[in-house]
Amino acid sequence: MAIPKKGSRLITVDGVIYRWRIRRKPTYCQGNGWRSLTFAIESAVKPGSALLVALPFARPDAWLGERTMAIRPALVTAIIGTALNHGWDPQQEGNAFTLDLNENDLIHVMGGQPPSYEVPFMRR
Repeated sequence: MAIPKKGSRLITVDGVIYRWRIRRKPTYCQGNGWRSLTFAIESAVKPGSALLVALPFARPDAWLGERTMAIRPALVTAIIGTALNHGWDPQQEGNAFTLDLNENDLIHVMGGQPPSYEVPFMRR
């Protein structure tokens, strides 16, 4: 199943155009903080196998104010590179490839820099 074009963003990594999208509204489990932030990536030119990414923190719109961070294009680029190194082939038809990142994986993906989290209800 392809990622909807509405609400998705394009990003180019090594000359290949990808489409990525975060679900517009949280699921009930994501809203409660029981599940982490997830998003999907696929090839924009010839969609094949999608990449489903699960990150080790909550969505910014989680109802209970769990720790979170913004998903920036640099992070998406690094995640695409990591998924390609782990065997994701975006041109191949078939089931989605799941990449479940933990805290240490995220630090590695970010080039050794620890993520800076924020808690939404503590914003000024």
